[in-house]
Order: sequence, then structure tokens, then C-alpha cells
Amino acid sequence: MSFASFWADLLATVAGGVVLAVLFFLAKERLFPLPKLTGRWYLEQTTQTTAYTPYAGMILRYVVMLWREGNRIEGTAEKIYENSSTGERTFSGENRTRATVTGYVEKKYFGKDRIYLHVIEDGHGRESTTFYEITADGADTFHGKFSSMVADQNGTVKWQCKPF
Repeated sequence: MSFASFWADLLATVAGGVVLAVLFFLAKERLFPLPKLTGRWYLEQTTQTTAYTPYAGMILRYVVMLWREGNRIEGTAEKIYENSSTGERTFSGENRTRATVTGYVEKKYFGKDRIYLHVIEDGHGRESTTFYEITADGADTFHGKFSSMVADQNGTVKWQCKPF
């Protein structure tokens, strides 16, 4: 093995590694990007099971502001609508309950990305927790399920960029 051959082989290996790294970077950023979540979202959750019968079939709507940094998600939410056994009502101003949102995106290269969100709502009288697991339907709609500590509620949820 000659000294010149060694340098040629080393240069070819380094160049190949750089090209491969650039290709992986482009694939990750362009072919398999994380979902675009930053901005205003509207969510509608429908209760399917609950320990408190009057909440069965209840529909709640929220407006949510999200910020995604890498895989991490943070934001706030406000309840804007309720349709339950006690009636249908829209909330505005000081009557809206506020919530904080934290979560993350689980990247799936061979399937749909999953988004996990933990929401702590400062309800009237007490704090409550809801957990969401959602997947993307398209660029501006998501669907999934939720589980809440309020009356052990479970059900479906839809997220979209436009109001319901």
C-alpha cells in the first residue's frame, strides 16, 4: 500500500461520508418533516364514555395557540363552546376557562406522526387534566382520542385550523 493511495482512499471516504450526511439531512428535513403545528388551532372533543352520565355525548370546543420547537410543543387554550345535557352555550371573554398545553411529536418514518398533548385546564372551581393522542389527516386537520380526569371522560377529538 502506497502513501499516495492512503490519502486518496481517506479523501474518498471523507467525501462519501459528507455526501451521505447531507442526503440524510435533506431526507429528514424535506421528505419527512415534522407536522406544522405552530399557530392557532380549533379542537372539538366528543365524550364517548364517562363516570358522570350527564357528560355522555358532551361536545366541547377550544381555541388553542401552539408553539413547536423541535419535537416539543407548548401553548395555551380557551374553552369557547359546550353542548351537553345542560344545554348549548358559547363562551367569550372572562367566561372562558384557560388551559396550558405541553406535549411532543413522536416522529414515525414509516407511518403517521403521533402528537401527545397534556392539557391542564383551570376550570371553575378546580384544575383538571386532559391527555390527547392525535395523528395528522392532512396539513391542517388532525384526529385522535382524549382521556380526561373530569368524570373519567374518554372520547374522540378533532383538531383543525378553521373554526367549527
